[in-house]
Amino acid sequence: MKELAKVFKALADESRLRILNLIFRTGEICVCDIESITRFTQTKTSRHLLYLRNAQLVDSRQQGLWMLYSVAKPKIKEHEKLLKYLKEVLQINPVALKDAKELSKNINKGC
Repeated sequence: MKELAKVFKALADESRLRILNLIFRTGEICVCDIESITRFTQTKTSRHLLYLRNAQLVDSRQQGLWMLYSVAKPKIKEHEKLLKYLKEVLQINPVALKDAKELSKNINKGC
């Protein structure tokens, strides 16, 4: 039950939901791309990514100079169901759609 509560706490923040939305849409994303789209500072982005990692919602890996983030493989069934539903909900959320549009622009520019 404690792990589930930790997940809900992590999801109870708009900034973290925006970050998860970008990760869902890309599969894997660099911190600098998150900052560019959300207009968050490096400090704010890192703090929220750490919170998501501690809740076991995202994984990270370093590639050269870049730290890349992806959705963590759910360890329990409840995480899997929540992430599936969250992904569906973010497909229709206006803020998430705006971020997705900005993401597409960045990708088209070659970022």
